[in-house]
Amino acid sequence: MQTETVPAPTVRTPPEGPARVCLVGVGGFGGRHLDNIRRLEQEGRVRLVAAVDRRADDGTLGPDVPMFGDLEQTRAAGLDVDVVVISTPIDTHYDLALSALRMGADVLLEKPPVANLDQFRRLLEAAAAADRLVQVGFQSLGSHSLEVLRELLASGEIGRLRAVGATGLWSRDTDYFTRSPWAGRRRIGGVDVVDGVVTNPLAHAVMTALHIAGARTCEDVAELRTELYRANAIESDDTSVVRVRTTSGVPVTCALTLCAAEQQDPFITVDGTEGQAVLHYTEDRLTVTGPEGTRVVESGRTNLLENLLDARRQGTALLCPLASTGAFVRVLDAVRTAPDPVRIDPRHVRWHEDGGTARRAVLDGIEDWAARAVKAQSDFSGLGAPWARPAATSGSVVVDDREVAQVRTGEDVAPTSSPRPFLHPVRTLGGVTVTDQQPLDHVWHLGVCTALQDVDGVNFWGGRTYTREAQRYVWRDDHGRVVRVAAHRADDRLDEELAWVGPDGTAVLTEERRWTFRPVREHAWELGLRFRLSPAGDRPVRLGSPGSNGRVGGGYGGFFWRLPACADADVFTADAAGEESAHGSTSPWLAFAADFAGRPATLVLRRGGDSADPWFVRHAGYPGVGLALAWDATVTTTTDRPVEREVHVLVVDGRLDAPGVAALLEDAARSRDA
Repeated sequence: MQTETVPAPTVRTPPEGPARVCLVGVGGFGGRHLDNIRRLEQEGRVRLVAAVDRRADDGTLGPDVPMFGDLEQTRAAGLDVDVVVISTPIDTHYDLALSALRMGADVLLEKPPVANLDQFRRLLEAAAAADRLVQVGFQSLGSHSLEVLRELLASGEIGRLRAVGATGLWSRDTDYFTRSPWAGRRRIGGVDVVDGVVTNPLAHAVMTALHIAGARTCEDVAELRTELYRANAIESDDTSVVRVRTTSGVPVTCALTLCAAEQQDPFITVDGTEGQAVLHYTEDRLTVTGPEGTRVVESGRTNLLENLLDARRQGTALLCPLASTGAFVRVLDAVRTAPDPVRIDPRHVRWHEDGGTARRAVLDGIEDWAARAVKAQSDFSGLGAPWARPAATSGSVVVDDREVAQVRTGEDVAPTSSPRPFLHPVRTLGGVTVTDQQPLDHVWHLGVCTALQDVDGVNFWGGRTYTREAQRYVWRDDHGRVVRVAAHRADDRLDEELAWVGPDGTAVLTEERRWTFRPVREHAWELGLRFRLSPAGDRPVRLGSPGSNGRVGGGYGGFFWRLPACADADVFTADAAGEESAHGSTSPWLAFAADFAGRPATLVLRRGGDSADPWFVRHAGYPGVGLALAWDATVTTTTDRPVEREVHVLVVDGRLDAPGVAALLEDAARSRDA
């Protein structure tokens, strides 16, 4: 594979006077290039000597600027051209750029530069052989905010770069997809067009995110995944997620749509270990949030054609040289070769009519799903968006012929969220969903599962780690993952053998887990969990939590159930009511009753075995409950004395009060003994 670097151009002495420019593509976005060229003409930096377009010359260029049907005609006419600006459909970029190079001209090539990876590599070779400059028209890379951001990261104000995300929430009506023959097309007559939200309208968001993450060349991309959808009647994607992991390990997540309820400015989120910066690249505005507070930095921008002119005369570095778009072209080529975008079920699409004949598709909840995708470094499928492809599962839980839970593998969870198997969604027999996964407040919360934040220093919970030394949560490269080794199914249970693997690939713990599920009443079923944690090797393993590391009341870890957003919640035990009273208590049972999406349901958690782990309860900040295995002190597991815990949860349609819970527990006990 050819290394994608551009050799330093030989010293050239440009002709005196303004650079002679030819504009290819006068209509559409070419009109903006024409305005820019006219501005630079007034400043004496350029002179428009020719234009190329298939449309008839309407006289707007003036009598001194001839119009040609193609670039070869311009060359045949013997015109001297220094710079060719190309603003034409994507599928024409490659051939036109080659023609411009053969003319001996430098090139400003509108984005995306080419329609496939092979064209990209050939164009690189041609530019190097011709010793000419090719600048790609990603205007966002001219933003001075990028230099501010580089200085920001270098100074450590927001810590070490941890992740980059791009969010694009645009709204386009049906006229947008009929504005030209190539709009909304993947290919025409076997020729790659590669139009779509990722590669064209929101390509700047993708390119800017990759640039900030340090992904410039093809070789800078270590992993690449795309998930493409369409709500409109087009070939290409209008709602997509792109996930990239750079060779330096920085994850880049781009969540993009043309089906938002309202048009919004796209933005790039730059997450550091100590803070965050948000770049609104269309406005050259950077909002920085760090330990010292929040500040806004507004800056200007360098015009890419001016930068190309400076590079020709003064040797100034190009802001967006062709070689530095290699990572973006890798993304484009992945979109090009991906299966056709999945059609979104029309049930999830609302059509708005804003007057006239055009309509625009609005995808329900896309703003929230996009935000979650970027923050969780996930795709819509992994998050469980109702219109997305099914997530990776290893089966389901069925009670009374009704699916009440799915068994998720966790393989699609980001490394910093400590991937692990979990149950989600979990439902009542009446269909009320009572779990959540990867919510915006804690993207490492995964339905129902076992997890611990400190296993001999390895974080198997996800997110930041609370350390005794810092007495706060800090980002560390300490995340492990839990993988299934074996599983055995029966009608009323699921047995799993799991390995808890550290970031270096070494197994730390082994877990034997048994899920049980059975009906109790017409509107209630019981989920049971028994797990045993043993060292993977011969030496003891210490199990801890933020609580055992000094955070008072933060002893979560072990069994945890993340609930979805709810209203009118009541939390109570056998002898107390309210979050503060229930949190940290050792009552034999705990109940959480609330309205979930307007439908009432109750969870009744009952400890099993002889442990006295306190209940962990959250309600005001977020809804979640669990049994805290290491509340305020570590627990040690050894080969001869493994740690074992057991819990049972009654999942009930409707609200129960304390007497109702007591009666249900009696029914559950009788049904177990029957």
